Amino acid sequence: MAYVIAEPCIDVMDRACVEECPVDCIYEGGRALYIHPDECVDCGACEPVCPVEAIFYEDDVPDQWGEYVTDNAHFFADTLPGADGPLDSPGGAAKVGPTGRDTELVAGFPPREQQA
Repeated sequence: MAYVIAEPCIDVMDRACVEECPVDCIYEGGRALYIHPDECVDCGACEPVCPVEAIFYEDDVPDQWGEYVTDNAHFFADTLPGADGPLDSPGGAAKVGPTGRDTELVAGFPPREQQA
């Protein structure tokens, strides 16, 4: 099990969660942040500091955002557009830095400024 970042993070990316994570398992995409499901130690430090309440324990993700459970895993397991291969488990977000890439679900989400 792991924590998951859902839709409210898209185009916000406050990064308070990144600062709180003791194991550096929150990676930066182009429009959202992603928690590595294998590197997360389920400490929950990220959840209370998220200003948009986008972080949930995997079993507690609201039904409306259930697809983000698998989407977070896809960020690491799939080859994203513009990448040479999957990110896999590099052992910490600081080693990788901002990727500038997102999953298809996040990339296809309408920009926040265009939403009513």
